[in-house]
Amino acid sequence: MSDWLEHSVQVEVEAPMDLVWSLWSDLEQMPRWMKWIDSVKIAENCPEISLWTLKTGGLEFTWKSRILKVIPQQIIQWESVDGLPNRGAIRFYDRHTTSIVKLTVGYAIPGIIGKIMDNLFLGRLVESTLRADMERFREYALKAKGR
Repeated sequence: MSDWLEHSVQVEVEAPMDLVWSLWSDLEQMPRWMKWIDSVKIAENCPEISLWTLKTGGLEFTWKSRILKVIPQQIIQWESVDGLPNRGAIRFYDRHTTSIVKLTVGYAIPGIIGKIMDNLFLGRLVESTLRADMERFREYALKAKGR
C-alpha cells in the first residue's frame, strides 16, 4: 500500500515564452537544472516515452514515463508507466515580458518507507529541492536568453 504526496512550485522567468517552452520541453536537458535527476532519455521509437534516473543520497530510482498531454507553450502532463510511481504537469503562463512556470509533481511512497522517513519530513525535503530546481531553471533560461 502506498501514500501519494503532491507538491506544486512555480517560478517567474524574465524571458519570453517561446524560449522558456523550448528549454523545458527538451526533457533530456533536465539534469542541467534538476538536482536529483541524473538522466532522461527519450525512447527512439516512441517520443512520448522517456526513461528517467533519479539519484540522491546513495539511492537510485528509475522509471519509464509517458507524456499524456502536450499543448505547446501551455502544458506538458505525464505519468509513470513503469518503475517509480509518479505523475504531474508543468504549466506555462505567458506574461508577455515574463513567463510563469508551475511544476506539480505527485509520487507514491510505499507505506514502509513513508513510516520510516515520515511523510512530512520527506515532503518538505522534496518541495525545497523542487523550489531550488525551479530557481536553477530560471537561471538557466536567463543565461540562454543572453546568448
